[in-house]
Amino acid sequence: MASMLDKLEPVINRYHEIEESMADPEIAANFERVQELARERASLENLVNIGIKYRELVSEIEDLQSLIHGRSEPELVVMAKEEMEAAQAKLEELTQSLRLELLPKNPNDDRDVIIEIRAGTGGAEAGIFAADLYRAYSRYALNRGWKIEVMDSNATEVGGFNKIAFEIQGKGVFSRMKFESGVHRVQRIPNTETQGRIHTSTATVVVLPVVDEVEVKIDPNDLRIDIFHAGGHGGQNVNKVATAVRIVHEPSGLTVVCQDERSQFKNKQRAMNMLRARIFEAEQIRKDAELSETRRAQVGGAERSEKIRTYNYPQDRVTDHRSNANFHDIPRLMDGDLDDMFDRLSAWEEERLLSEAGS
Repeated sequence: MASMLDKLEPVINRYHEIEESMADPEIAANFERVQELARERASLENLVNIGIKYRELVSEIEDLQSLIHGRSEPELVVMAKEEMEAAQAKLEELTQSLRLELLPKNPNDDRDVIIEIRAGTGGAEAGIFAADLYRAYSRYALNRGWKIEVMDSNATEVGGFNKIAFEIQGKGVFSRMKFESGVHRVQRIPNTETQGRIHTSTATVVVLPVVDEVEVKIDPNDLRIDIFHAGGHGGQNVNKVATAVRIVHEPSGLTVVCQDERSQFKNKQRAMNMLRARIFEAEQIRKDAELSETRRAQVGGAERSEKIRTYNYPQDRVTDHRSNANFHDIPRLMDGDLDDMFDRLSAWEEERLLSEAGS
């Protein structure tokens, strides 16, 4: 109990320091600093609430122990022992909750996301699979009451996507969607297959946390902005007015395109959001490269080249290669019923981190 309280005290003290700082008129006048402190406070709030209950329960148990081992009347000792049993059961539950709360958190878990899906190997079937993944994610988002907006897309002639980028806004979006980064492989008989052969295709998913202008400052002089006509199937212009926006960040070489809005202004806004997310991700990758292998795993997310999941349609089985878990009823999953899968991945992540913390 003492070691757990030792870990809690600095957290609770820091939470109170943040509250005092936010009440300071000088700091309150600094919008950027207030935002930073508010994010840190929100990240600690649940841990502090559990920690206060834990501390109170430890104190209660100590009082009960004194009563049991003191010169109390037999009736009081019996009652104290019953209360002690209930209190220790609660303490065990709180201890497990605290262990999970004290694990290293992905700092991006509460952010909105930008997701990019690109067709990989497999020709037209890869594009169709990319569209299937987009449909699964968008339905999942709508089921959870999240807002989804397409930022850029490049459709194929057969109803798929060479690429589609979209933003999902809602509470804790990144914490659920972060597991999707990586290569997804599908094994199935395409509709165009006349001989009944199973084809293997892939699509790559990238999940980027959304960041604001305060967190990632971009010098306008570092940008090259091109305005052009949005293209449809076959490359023909679909808008008479040039509204599509391409932004090149010259120092990094990063390029983003947004063309799904009819408004040039909105396309530019979304392109800047995507550019900030990519710059933020590139900086995180640079920092992660400096960390130990264990800590890098805790930061979360798969490498873009890593095969994370296989969708085997003939066997109606989806295998996640990180958690070694299998899921069935592919039509249900691809219709957006992904909570079971994401819950299992969250549990897998917690189990891994607990194991690493105990080693």
